[in-house]
Amino acid sequence: MPIKTAILSFGMSGRVFHAPFIHLHPGFELVGIWERTKSESTAFYPGIKIYRSLEEILADESVELVIVNTPTATHFEYTKKVLEAGKHAVVEKAFTTTVAEAIELKELAEKKHKQLSVFQNRRWDSDFKTVRKIVEEGWLGEVVEAEIHFDRFKEELSPKPHKEVPGPGAGILNDLSPHLIDQALVLFGAPQMVFADLRITRPGSKVDDYFEILLYYPGLRVRLKAGYQVREPFPAYVIHGRKGSFLKSRGDVQEALLLKDTQPNTTDWAMEPESEQGLLHTEKDGEIIRKRIPTLPGNYYDYYDGIYKAITNHTAMPVTAADGIRVMQIINAALQSSEEKKVIDLYSLI
Repeated sequence: MPIKTAILSFGMSGRVFHAPFIHLHPGFELVGIWERTKSESTAFYPGIKIYRSLEEILADESVELVIVNTPTATHFEYTKKVLEAGKHAVVEKAFTTTVAEAIELKELAEKKHKQLSVFQNRRWDSDFKTVRKIVEEGWLGEVVEAEIHFDRFKEELSPKPHKEVPGPGAGILNDLSPHLIDQALVLFGAPQMVFADLRITRPGSKVDDYFEILLYYPGLRVRLKAGYQVREPFPAYVIHGRKGSFLKSRGDVQEALLLKDTQPNTTDWAMEPESEQGLLHTEKDGEIIRKRIPTLPGNYYDYYDGIYKAITNHTAMPVTAADGIRVMQIINAALQSSEEKKVIDLYSLI
């Protein structure tokens, strides 16, 4: 039987990142969506149930999995209610607003014997999958320096208050750093120390819209950067090792296609153009290699396939609550570092 699933919002994330892949996967049934006043999702999914409150979803015993894709400040409260109602949960990034909240949700899921995952979909971007393959196959040798960017050129402020009004969950650190931190953790594991610089660069902005985070590892430094005042982007991934380097643009096209309501499939629906191929410059068996590397296909379907297997076969979640906690620990350390203008020892915070 398919896993009956409800989504807590049909804004951009619900319409673009969640509903199409839940609908596509035969192991799920998209039962309904929480829309407070509108019924826009019925145009995409005729016959779907419209919930007018969270309480309606929690009371619906047929719902087994709930996607918590509301503003970050609500994640802890809503996810806690979902788990207490005996349902599995997928939570958008940022997981919560504090480390303590993230730990409490993990412990609650374990107590209730329910599955809990953080939606780190950028692990399944074509660009990151390609970078990960190059690093894990050892083409660069021991990595000594890495830089990951998520840059945009967007001076106007968002009309969404939860993004621009100061408060828990607001600002670019909560919006974009979870992607970059998670990717760094996947590639290199947990760092020892963190230094961060948060800034406001847009006229009229009241929340951070620029960050630079430096992760300290033995023999390795990883720099994570994002900002809204970058008209000409730097390569999104710059990885230097003892044997060579790999440079890759942020070329994944899934979001752009989904915003046009292009329906995904399970294989090659969102291939990057060849012009976005990464550049590998390295040495192997005494031979210097400098060539473009074909990009692996990206597909967010694989994340939900992992969710399906975890719930039905009790395999590990594709992104675990523990993964989410580690990201929150680094975000917390970055905030402290920027405020105190010093390097933060992560081990002292755990």
